Amino acid sequence: MEHAALTVAIPQNFIQELLARADIVEIVGRYVQLKKGGANFLGLCPFHGEKTPSFTVSPSKQFYHCFGCGKNGNAIGFLMDYAGMNFVEAVKDLAGQYGMQVPEDDRSPADRAREAEQRQKQATLTDVLEKAGAAYRKHLKASPRAIAYLKGRGVSGEIARQFGLGYAPEGWRTLASVFPEYDDPLLAESGLVIVNEEDGKRYDRFRDRIMFPIRNVKGECIGFGGRVLGDGTPKYLNSPETPVFSKGRELYGLWEARNALREQGYVLVTEGYMDVIGLAQLGFPNAVATLGTACTTDHVQKLFRFTDNVVFSFDGDAAGRRAARKALDGALPYATDVRTVKFLFLPPEHDPDSYIREYGQDAFARFVRQAVPLSEFLMDAAAEGCDLGTAEGRSRMVSNAGPLWKLLPEGALRKQLLGAIAERAQLGELDLLELWGVARAQGKPASRGGKGSESPYKRRAYGAGTRHAIKPKAIAMAEHIGRAVLRNSQAWDLLTNEDHHVLCELQSPHGDLFSWIDTRFHEHGVEPWAVLQLGIDGQPFAELAGRLVALDDLQPTGRAHEVEEVDEAALRRSMAAIHLDALAEEIARVGKLPASDSDRVERLYELSRKQKALLEAQKPGAKA
Repeated sequence: MEHAALTVAIPQNFIQELLARADIVEIVGRYVQLKKGGANFLGLCPFHGEKTPSFTVSPSKQFYHCFGCGKNGNAIGFLMDYAGMNFVEAVKDLAGQYGMQVPEDDRSPADRAREAEQRQKQATLTDVLEKAGAAYRKHLKASPRAIAYLKGRGVSGEIARQFGLGYAPEGWRTLASVFPEYDDPLLAESGLVIVNEEDGKRYDRFRDRIMFPIRNVKGECIGFGGRVLGDGTPKYLNSPETPVFSKGRELYGLWEARNALREQGYVLVTEGYMDVIGLAQLGFPNAVATLGTACTTDHVQKLFRFTDNVVFSFDGDAAGRRAARKALDGALPYATDVRTVKFLFLPPEHDPDSYIREYGQDAFARFVRQAVPLSEFLMDAAAEGCDLGTAEGRSRMVSNAGPLWKLLPEGALRKQLLGAIAERAQLGELDLLELWGVARAQGKPASRGGKGSESPYKRRAYGAGTRHAIKPKAIAMAEHIGRAVLRNSQAWDLLTNEDHHVLCELQSPHGDLFSWIDTRFHEHGVEPWAVLQLGIDGQPFAELAGRLVALDDLQPTGRAHEVEEVDEAALRRSMAAIHLDALAEEIARVGKLPASDSDRVERLYELSRKQKALLEAQKPGAKA
């Protein structure tokens, strides 16, 4: 999460002041046609398709709510939900609209000056790119050859306008007529002009190409893709990496597809510009494309801001399978139980456009529905090249499957795949986990870069799936931890997998709150209380969370609305008390098992050993 470090630097009192100054009717009204209806404003919900307005905006509460799909929130939440921005982007965008400067008090004046200069440069570069895009569109209208090419590919004028298609003429310095100061460094920095290192001569990067503007989630032009009209090479040429464009993070067509993603309920990830254009032309406007690079975790994370269902479309040849394998790596860390990822493999002789033209829209829609689920593709990828009829082949499959399985976030899918892999390998689940080193990783960071991905193996610690009734002292410790995490969610990452498990298994509402925090941290990383509060509102544990945050015993003097520093030692002490309480409960439960139970003695020994180790660690002078 690239903006996580900046998120905690925004004081909560600034966020409250920003929300107080912003007019949500004005903000939402820029994207949704609203009509006055009594005390509120009504419109068609932008998050799901509907013909009768069920979307309301309250000027008195500064809140929006859809009675159809349940989406609701404030002005910041709307920008995050609708435009796909993360929290920091939404705050900065909203603050800019109202002339407010987002404070970043922990940065030096020099750092702030550099960041301000960088933001100004980015804004200037997008202005330059927008101006070039307008020129390319004019050139397209004046080029019968370019128009004929697009018509030959089945592209209508309406689709060309929707995607802002243009044409870069054959001349070496066509942009000189658009930018009189052709030696302006911004032209080279934006990727529009190439400077010869030997003689310093300049010339246009894009020549005699159909131009595809690439836009960010705010609709700003950040780069271009260009396709040759004839047989020249390279067939496709992208803008280089610039301060505003990174092909590893951007997706072509996402801005244009944003509404269709919500209406269709899924996104179709394709391999090229013309795939996106062709699909939009033929009734599938919910398509996007990577920009000549493998699908990354940044791509997947961005897609999941707009939809919970992703279908990757690849050619059915060896190259397509390799691309799908890389997309699998990018998708696994975000494949939670409420999301769906599938892989669509087209026949070798077809791309999406040709398939639809030959078989029709309904056939392609059925083909998409029948795409390979992530779980099945993971199993196939692990077993590729392995003879599962032999012990050696199964062993190789286990070795291949381990790194993939570890990338999955904790949840039902992860548990089911563990069982499926174990069955195919003819091994027990615990044997698999030990082979993968998961059993030895207790207390260490989980496989996804954080400590929240609890291993099913660790659920044996105090009894699998048991809610623990906790005593008043342990409740106080749990609330101490909950308060610290809600005020600075980075604290959750300081706890171990076993800590997370025990907290999530506490009785309601405490266990429910910690389970929600665990899921939230996996999906969004570090967030301030102002954002967490939006998601907690309406939850059964909302009253508990509000009470914990309102308490003052942890509040630093004079910093009532800022994110707190985390007292890791205090967290450890509180966590130890909870572990001891849970251990005592489990020892009592196991002690009541029949003496004939073969696991009883071994389990009691294991629990007693853990209890003794925890008690020893609490003694003065004990090493941490």
